[in-house]
Amino acid sequence: MKYCPLCRSELSKTSVAEDNSQERPRLVCSSPDCAYTFWNNPTPVVAAIIEYEGQVMLVHHVAWPPKALALVSGFLEANEHPDDAVKREIKEETALDTEALSFIGHYTFVEQNQILLVYEAKCSGTIVLNEELDRYKLLAEEKVLPWPIGTGPAVRDWLQRVK
Repeated sequence: MKYCPLCRSELSKTSVAEDNSQERPRLVCSSPDCAYTFWNNPTPVVAAIIEYEGQVMLVHHVAWPPKALALVSGFLEANEHPDDAVKREIKEETALDTEALSFIGHYTFVEQNQILLVYEAKCSGTIVLNEELDRYKLLAEEKVLPWPIGTGPAVRDWLQRVK
């Protein structure tokens, strides 16, 4: 952001103290008549390590690089519980039904300014991908390798639990 969405004045980087804690750099409106601060809070995202017919499902999103595979994921909607959101995303993207769900943990994805809420989901049904995904891969648990960013650390933690 370069300009204030309220008054159109330029935004400037300023350190802002939050609740008497450490100061953080924020974009603040340069107009003395406007008190707008762009907080740039992370966006909540849910993701699932899907266990399907004894294997782990990884998916490829149409917008990703060709070789990239990862977890089914999506944005948390307003007033939606994360448990419901992850079940909804699984159903929307794969048509699978979630039979069991357990929370793995929360992770920061700094590169995308997201907070990830990652689950393990045991699913059943027939896989039908929606328009967001163009392929999937089913892997034996021992063939799954974590990746360094995004949902990869959650995969690492999950693998440590199941071994």
